[in-house]
This record gives sequence, C-alpha cells and structure tokens, in this order.
Amino acid sequence: MSDHATVLTDVDERIWLETFCVEPGAGHAPADVNGSSIKKWTIRGGPGDGVDVVDIHNGRLSVSVLPTRGMGLWKARCDDLDLGWRSPVRRPVHPALVRPSESGGSGWLAGFHELLARCGLASHGPPGIDPADGRPVTLHGRIANLPAHRVTAGIDDDTRLWVRGEVDETALFGPCLRLDSTVSTTAGSNRLTLQETVTNLAGTPAEFELLYHTNIGQPLLEAGARLVAPARRVVPSNAHAADGIASWNIFSEPQPDYREQCYFLDLAADTDGRTLVVLHDADGRRGVALEFALAPLPCFTLWKNTVHSADGYVAGIEPSTDLPNPRDFERSQGRLMTLEPNATWSARIDLTLLADDREVSEQIERVSQLTPPDGTRLYTEPLPEYSPTA
Repeated sequence: MSDHATVLTDVDERIWLETFCVEPGAGHAPADVNGSSIKKWTIRGGPGDGVDVVDIHNGRLSVSVLPTRGMGLWKARCDDLDLGWRSPVRRPVHPALVRPSESGGSGWLAGFHELLARCGLASHGPPGIDPADGRPVTLHGRIANLPAHRVTAGIDDDTRLWVRGEVDETALFGPCLRLDSTVSTTAGSNRLTLQETVTNLAGTPAEFELLYHTNIGQPLLEAGARLVAPARRVVPSNAHAADGIASWNIFSEPQPDYREQCYFLDLAADTDGRTLVVLHDADGRRGVALEFALAPLPCFTLWKNTVHSADGYVAGIEPSTDLPNPRDFERSQGRLMTLEPNATWSARIDLTLLADDREVSEQIERVSQLTPPDGTRLYTEPLPEYSPTA
C-alpha cells in the first residue's frame, strides 16, 4: 500500500474532508502521473444530498466512486466511451432515503443507479423469509446502502491511483461482516481494478453472499449488442427466460413491453483459474470486459432488461459467490459460503473499457481461447439445481 495516503473519512477519529484534490506535482503526488487526479466532493441538494463522491482520473479513464453508497461505482468514462446506464433513478440517492422493506421488500430499487452496485453481504437474492432463522431478507441486501466509516485515497510512486473504503454490515444478534474495497487504476490505463475483502467480525461462523451488479446501458448497449463468454452451459432462470434461449447473448432495441430475463452461465477459466466476459456494441467497435477468478466468484448471471429507454434499458453482467435465488435454496444446493470467526474472503475484479475495435477484438480472442472446444450447451428449460422454479 502507498505511503502517499490521505484520510478522507474516519468516523472514529472524527475526520471528514468536504473537499480534497491531489494532482501531479502537488505536494506528495508523483509528478510523472500526467493528467491524473483524485478529487473528493459532496453532492448538495436533491435526494443525493450528503453523498460523498471520489473522482479518479488517470489521464485517459475516469471513474466516480460513492463511499456513502457502499463504495459503489457511479459511472466511468474512457476516451469518448461513457459507461453506466440511464436508470429511472436519475442520480445517486442518499441511503437514508432508501427503505428496503417497502414495496414487498424491493425498496432497494429506489436507489438503484450505479454502474456497479454490490448486492450482499448477508444476502443478495429476492425478498422473503429465510426459514433457517425466520428473519426477513430484502432484495439484494444492505451493503449498497451503507456508508463507509473509513475512506483513504492516494497516488503511488508507480503511478497507481486508488481509493479505499471500509463498510460494516452489522447487527446485534445478526451477521457482522466488513467489506474492505480498494478501487484502483494506473496512469494512462483503460482498466479499473477492484480488490475486495469480506471479514466475519463475529465470534461465530457466518453465511455470506456477494454479487457484483455491473450495469451497462446506452450508448454501448444497443440493438445487436452481444455478450461473448466462455460458457460451458447457459441455463434460463425460469420459463420466460427459456423462451429467449436462442438469442440469450444478443440484445434488442428498447421495447416498452419487454419483461426481464436472466441466464445462469457455467464459465470456463484459464490455468490460473481466471475467466472473463466481453459485452460489445453491434459493430464490435466498443465494449467492456469483466475479468475475475472463479474460486471466489464461481457463479455468473446475465440480466437482460431491454425495456424502453426511459424505464431502464440495461444489461447486467454479474459475477457472484452464489446465484441470486432465495437464500434457503442456495443453502440447499451447497452454494452458500460460510466464514469462520475473523476469517476473510477475497476477490479481484478487473473492469476494462474497450474504446476501439482493436481492443474489442483482443478481448474477444482471449474469450475464444477459454471457450470449450465442444462449444456452449444451451438449455431450453430451467434446471432443478439452478432454479427453484424448475
């Protein structure tokens, strides 16, 4: 970790910087990080009043991190490619205004806006009651609506720019988990890296779930856009998704009457256990690649929601610890992970913005090298081990 760190927030030490800026040659920042900067500011007014934003710019790529919203990624840009989506929730919402238990446990959607929102940590699936303890669970869990209690940022001597946040999801007589997230990039790069750790702070074992809800909309998503993935199997989540299995990885233009579809992918990996998927536009000129290891994130969901543009035209590419099913179902299938007291889980996710056809082609070629020789098997109906609706 860098010696050039600044504390932006530390609740225990009563530190909170309303604004912060570090640029090349300014104080402790390396002078050779050309065009790079880290800036912190706070939204004032509207539903996002009080939400802290940390903007990282590496001279080519920029990303906005939201420590107040569980270290989510608001939006990103590389060259002339904007990455994110146009949610009906037009801008960040302060967690104090999000009421997860509303709308039958789906109140989480009232704050759903980011390029990348984490779902978890105790649960990440649909709302309901977990029969193991009788506790209600809400859609996608709590972590995206919990503020970081400690945030630091800096620029390393090797031109690495980063922001780190610690977020606790704790309760008396309930799970006590900590997310430690570092978002970083290097000068002139088109890649963002997330280094993630979850720790069980409790004195007893704890189940946990984590899904990285990575959301891609216009302009990258369009009619003819495609997901390329080294999938052994593609399984529809329900009968409605099964109706579209023939075009599971091809996206349509916005359709006002479209109903969302989800597909579960069994991905192949390289000799180091890492895999990647690529979502690119219709002409293969721009795209995004998501790379991660299968050991900590063995499951993957594709969410297709090609509704009218005003209603949230978006695709979700979602690596996770287990599938976004009811927690008791995932437990019954042996996918629910458990952390012993003080034990940690760690993962690294690389998000690469592909700003031209050469970059897209290079990543597609990497996917093709991982794709099984006998291709991808498409299932025409849900499987009992993947879906409780099968």
